[in-house]
Amino acid sequence: MFTGIIESLAKISSIQHEKSNVIFKIQSDISSQLKVDQSLAHNGVCLTVTEIQENEHWVTAIDETMKKTNLSSWKVGNWINLERCMPANGRFDGHFVQGHVDQIGVCSNILDENGSWRYTIEYDPKIGNFTVEKGSICVNGISLTVIDSQIGKFSVAIIPYTYEHTNFKGLQIGDQINLEFDVFGKYLKQMLAVEKYLKVLK
Repeated sequence: MFTGIIESLAKISSIQHEKSNVIFKIQSDISSQLKVDQSLAHNGVCLTVTEIQENEHWVTAIDETMKKTNLSSWKVGNWINLERCMPANGRFDGHFVQGHVDQIGVCSNILDENGSWRYTIEYDPKIGNFTVEKGSICVNGISLTVIDSQIGKFSVAIIPYTYEHTNFKGLQIGDQINLEFDVFGKYLKQMLAVEKYLKVLK
């Protein structure tokens, strides 16, 4: 379980292909503090640490992960957001984040609002995901509040601290973004679908 509060920016230092898997070597300020087998969110994707060497660590992404997330667009030198799992006695500052990306979105607009930035992100609504105004959304691993919700599109406001301490400052229009929708909304949608199905059976 994660909270969407980013601990560190990290740089991709190498990418290797091994059969259908992709091995990423990541350089960060927290790599030396990690443990092998530890779960770590990379741009919101939960990956297992397989090796550690000084200020770098390695993770492996299987083909399914590459297809369902923006990892396929990663390049050497790219900056990504890192978050370790929430400790049992930790403070819950963001929202419930599982590290399971629901779908990829695309940044469609960036508006400088003289002290903050408004990012608009579009996604395919046919998959069935949705947002609500003032609800939670996880964008590249970052817990954010939706300020404008439409079908297949939403906006988030980024304050200077978040802009400087995450990879939002490098985000450009057209970039792919990992989206994890609010888990409570997903459970509610499933419950309503089951209820509708049971009524049909009656």
